[in-house]
Amino acid sequence: MSMYGRDPWGGPLEINAADSATDDDRSRNLQDFDRAALSRPLDETQQSWLLGPGEQKKKKYVDLGCIIVSRKIFLWTVGSILVAGFLVGLITLIVKTVPRHHRPHAPPDNYTLALHKALMFFNSQRSGKLPKHNNVSWRGSSCTDDGKAETGSFYKDLVGGYYDAGDAIKFNFPMSYAMTMLSWSVIEYSAKYEAAGELNHVKEIIKWGTDYFLKTFNSTADTIDRMVAQVGVGDTSGGSTTPNDHYCWMRPEDIDYKRPVTECGACSDLAAEMAAALAAASIVFKDNKAYSQKLVHGAKTLFKFSREQRGRYSAGGSDAAIFYNSSSYWDEFVWGGAWLYYATGNNSYLQLATTPGLAKHAGAFWGGPDYGVLSWDNKLAGAQPIQTDYPGLLYTTRHPFYEIQDDSWVLLSRLRLFLSPGYPYEEILRTFHNQTSIIMCSYLPIFTSFNRTKGGLIQLNHGRPQPLQYVVNAAFLATLYSDYLEAADTPGWYCGPNFYSTEVLRGFAKTQIDYILGKNPRKMSYVAGFGNHYPRHVHHRGASIPKNKIKYNCKGGWKWRDSSKPNPNTIVGAMVAGPDKHDGFHDVRTNYNYTEPTLAGNAGLVAALVALSGDKTTGIDKNTIFSAVPPMFPTPPPPPAPWKP
Repeated sequence: MSMYGRDPWGGPLEINAADSATDDDRSRNLQDFDRAALSRPLDETQQSWLLGPGEQKKKKYVDLGCIIVSRKIFLWTVGSILVAGFLVGLITLIVKTVPRHHRPHAPPDNYTLALHKALMFFNSQRSGKLPKHNNVSWRGSSCTDDGKAETGSFYKDLVGGYYDAGDAIKFNFPMSYAMTMLSWSVIEYSAKYEAAGELNHVKEIIKWGTDYFLKTFNSTADTIDRMVAQVGVGDTSGGSTTPNDHYCWMRPEDIDYKRPVTECGACSDLAAEMAAALAAASIVFKDNKAYSQKLVHGAKTLFKFSREQRGRYSAGGSDAAIFYNSSSYWDEFVWGGAWLYYATGNNSYLQLATTPGLAKHAGAFWGGPDYGVLSWDNKLAGAQPIQTDYPGLLYTTRHPFYEIQDDSWVLLSRLRLFLSPGYPYEEILRTFHNQTSIIMCSYLPIFTSFNRTKGGLIQLNHGRPQPLQYVVNAAFLATLYSDYLEAADTPGWYCGPNFYSTEVLRGFAKTQIDYILGKNPRKMSYVAGFGNHYPRHVHHRGASIPKNKIKYNCKGGWKWRDSSKPNPNTIVGAMVAGPDKHDGFHDVRTNYNYTEPTLAGNAGLVAALVALSGDKTTGIDKNTIFSAVPPMFPTPPPPPAPWKP
């Protein structure tokens, strides 16, 4: 009997059961088979059959599918990854569990802290229906019927805007100037506002003002013949007891007397000033194209009106002549023309602003003790007493206002420093630039152009009351001009033969603002709510009357006006009128020459604070103001006249 099986090496295998071969024969036969099998290579399976489980060869390579790698390298790589992962995890665990000591961020500087508060003053001055986020607990919506009673007029309503000072009058002249100053500061220092977290806030403040301005004339028309000058009146001369915004002492929310609207048909100064405000704001809101164009259109309409119907808005013994008199409109033509040029890029506005005759009329080259000072515009101030808020009290003019000529010179010097427009503008722009340099020199104590108090406050108004509003504007212009020079890679400027670095100008600005914030002989901050020692009897109706659900009528509020107790409400950020020429200060509510704040004054304070705030390396924004200005290709000057013997 035989069995057939398959030879595992490829041939048939026959096994005879009856085979009687000896063991030696079988051994020899197997050896023959082994030699025959080993004569050709064996695969791994065949080797495993031969060697058995304990004798298998170790693999030298690892097949990873796409590649074959050495087994040793594979094991080292996997091991290294596991060790590295373990170490990373251990380090992470240690870092998270060990207590960490963060280096604290540098606290905000005083200028930034004061900036937050100074902007809040504008929230306190808002008129109309207030937004929910106004953040002044003692204020509410007020005077929401302004302008609505007038039928057949060119305006629908005059709700909104800002109250000027401690009263509830809306004077459009200083309000326009305040909005222009705020816009200018945003255009130059938007990065600093952003760093302080106040950019959206200040833009909201500006828009609250410009939205109101667009109501004061027919802003959709190309040509107008009238506009609104103010809402409310304050004249109490002749012993008048007619309820108005000065005779009465009431919270704005409780006002129930009639608030007249003053219109004007020949008011070049006011129209050009408001045109400047709208033009400057259009640059602030350039990313909102529709609103920016609306502001530009309104500015053009107003400026055209100012040029075609000449006249002073305060002429004819109006209420404005008592509080914010304007003696001319030439400086507003320069100021408004400059801003409209920046807003539109239209050369006709630049040609107007740089007309030598216009500059001469504006007083660019007059000199005198008040030259270069942002001063009020009433030449009769020192000699003509007027009636104040209170029967029986007489003071000189209540609200000194600013001339704006040196603002214009600084603004136009910017054009020369960064764009160099050349002929035909170079000669007059060089003159403006020189005048700016002279003004900056006058701020330096070495030249004694102005006296200083013993505490170091410059007397730009020559010892007259309410000095701080002049000081903050000078501080802003000095800081801004120094930043202009540095941005133009100019280390300083000349005062005659002497060269002064930009740090000198910045130092002047810092000493003046530091004085206002408390570095003065009285150790008093003249900004309400800043520091621990500040005026507690600010001349302000809303701040002085408690919000206690009791409505005090016109005369009922007099007891709060005359009270010696501190105001129940702190009007945060309000810069008061300031000390006298001897560094003295009387914290008395009824004496507004010391304790009353104003929109224009606080606008200058905000501008100076933002310019000085934060990191000095964050300078001005060189380009935004030129966004609408086309590339300038200067016209070559005319050839010289032929030579003749």
